[in-house]
Amino acid sequence: MSTMSDNDTGSPSKQIQEEMSGAIHPVEEITKSGTSPQTGEKRKRGRPRKTPDEVTKSSDEPKRGRGRPRKVLSETEIAAAAAAAASPGVKRGRGRPRKESGTTTAQPSTTPKKDGRGRPRKEQVATTDSPSTEPKKKDGRGRPRKNPAATPSTTPKRGRGRPRKSITTDEPVANTESKIEDPDEEDRATSQPVRESSPLEDTGRSYWLMKAEPESRLEKGVDVKFSIDDLAAAKEPEPWDGVRNPVARNIMKEMKQGDYAFFYHSNCKVPGVVGIMEIVREHSIDESAFDSKHPYYDPKSTPTAPKWVVVHVEFRKKFNNPVTLTDLKLHGQPGKALENLQTLKQSRLSVSSVTPAQWRYILRMAGEEVRANS
Repeated sequence: MSTMSDNDTGSPSKQIQEEMSGAIHPVEEITKSGTSPQTGEKRKRGRPRKTPDEVTKSSDEPKRGRGRPRKVLSETEIAAAAAAAASPGVKRGRGRPRKESGTTTAQPSTTPKKDGRGRPRKEQVATTDSPSTEPKKKDGRGRPRKNPAATPSTTPKRGRGRPRKSITTDEPVANTESKIEDPDEEDRATSQPVRESSPLEDTGRSYWLMKAEPESRLEKGVDVKFSIDDLAAAKEPEPWDGVRNPVARNIMKEMKQGDYAFFYHSNCKVPGVVGIMEIVREHSIDESAFDSKHPYYDPKSTPTAPKWVVVHVEFRKKFNNPVTLTDLKLHGQPGKALENLQTLKQSRLSVSSVTPAQWRYILRMAGEEVRANS
């Protein structure tokens, strides 16, 4: 069986190549010669090239640009446009008209003309009039400035808060030391707060409250009973021993000779303030803490390193109307005179401080007369 090569003229591939070359070559020749392709021949994509004859013909015609064509004005329209430009009173069309420079200068208007948007400009009046005494008009936002030239007002300025009370010469000044039947009135009459443990100004004396048990109670086989009657029966100053609280000990160290203290009955049926005693000897070492047989013996306190102290007191007065703990609590409610009484706030302390105002208040509760040296 014989085979046919691709170089043979009769092969199908050779015939296809000849047909394609025969279809392409005439088009190239036509394009080079400038003639249009014949009818029925295949045309390439895109705009056909212009022939030299067409290029010469189109160059003679005026080229038409893009967009709207220009308007051709007639002689009548040209004359009308020239007349409109020469006349300033005729509207020139859309947009802002051009400013015409005239030979005459217009007089400035007295009414301020608004120049664009925003606040109009202020017109400066060039006058030589005398300056006005009236206050300057408010310029801009905010509070206007005060006129320094204004006459100061004779009305006194009223400050914030409660106004001060004015004391007239016709009214006598109340004596705060006078006896007041209601103890609350004395507390309301006091305008200045009293500092805790502050002494009275007339005597320099401080005030205290000291508790003792008036009823029999055995502690390590020893009766620790001690009442105000026992103090009144004593022939010598009595040592106030047995205090084993560090806070109470520090308070006793602050006591000075001449200070007064309320005698308070505690751990009994009716506890309360029953009388007054005076500090006659300041603090010293509490030797009862060294005695092992004493009910309040403390082995940690030694003669070389003592921990506790005593003060010596003497009897001064017993109240006919004792002030009970219930009464103290009633007047120790918030807003009342004994609100800050230390013995009510720290009830476990056997020794506490009392302010001068609280001292006088409790004396009035007991029905006692308040004196300047009390």
